[in-house]
Amino acid sequence: MSSFNRVGIAADHVSRHPAMRQEVMNVYPQAKFNDAGHRIDENELIAFLQDCDAAIIGFEPVTDRVLTALPNLKIIAKYGNGCETIDFHALKRHKVRFGYTWGVNRLAVAELALCFMLSALRWIGPLNMAMRAGERPKLRNGRFLTGRTVGIHGCGNIGKEVVRLLQPFGCEILACDVKDYADFYAKQNVKPVSLDELLARSEVLTLHLPKTSQTLGLYNRDLLVKLRPDCVLINTCRGGIVDEDALLDRLDSGALIAACFDVFAIEPAQNDRLLRHPNMLATPHIGASTEETRLILVRAAINCLTENDFVEPADFYA
Repeated sequence: MSSFNRVGIAADHVSRHPAMRQEVMNVYPQAKFNDAGHRIDENELIAFLQDCDAAIIGFEPVTDRVLTALPNLKIIAKYGNGCETIDFHALKRHKVRFGYTWGVNRLAVAELALCFMLSALRWIGPLNMAMRAGERPKLRNGRFLTGRTVGIHGCGNIGKEVVRLLQPFGCEILACDVKDYADFYAKQNVKPVSLDELLARSEVLTLHLPKTSQTLGLYNRDLLVKLRPDCVLINTCRGGIVDEDALLDRLDSGALIAACFDVFAIEPAQNDRLLRHPNMLATPHIGASTEETRLILVRAAINCLTENDFVEPADFYA
């Protein structure tokens, strides 16, 4: 087990959750916690970690300025998934080690994606809205998930978990990824396809992409127009990958039947026209928000410190 003079828990989710906080204290009883009640900015992070040589961070900004101001910081462990607020080039320059565990939230996010599929295909969102408004809709036929053609854009840890959860539904599963998962595809009866084929054939399309310079804004107007009109588009990965204005236009025109999003370009989400669209099912970035997953996430972060479970910053360069 590694030992540190002081471990700072900057991740506000950990500090606010009694069970996660206790998990940290079981290993590092002298740890200090971010009790500001919010995600701290650069200045607050510098002040908070001044006396620390190790830290657990969530989406706090780990920039060159932060690292320059914290010369005693030796290691950072990541709580949760998503590393777009971390400057990996700066980590390398300052020789700060980085601990990260891939795919620790995969089951929670995959279950939410499955929930979205079933809800959208059966019109759960708009029917619930009508009922709450005092209406009593008599009939609105949905569609089976069973037997549908489901496309998965990004078949890493979460995408693979979606494939596993879909097995009882007898879907034809298409996958598009920059990496080759030939053995997995063959074992799970998944068909690897090009992006154009994925867009043209998917009746349900679920996105599981990292947010990088290549994926930011990828689903723009030109790409969205290639989707089938009866496609259900699901995004549980990262906001900003889909052009939300273009998506709203497609929903308004009826050129896209439904969308289900857990993530948005700006969070908390601000596009009320999109959020209130009857064929848009939206949640406030709850993909990893299960009690079980929270404990899995914090234990993984602690393990990165205690077991020297480090990764190379180059693994994250976009």
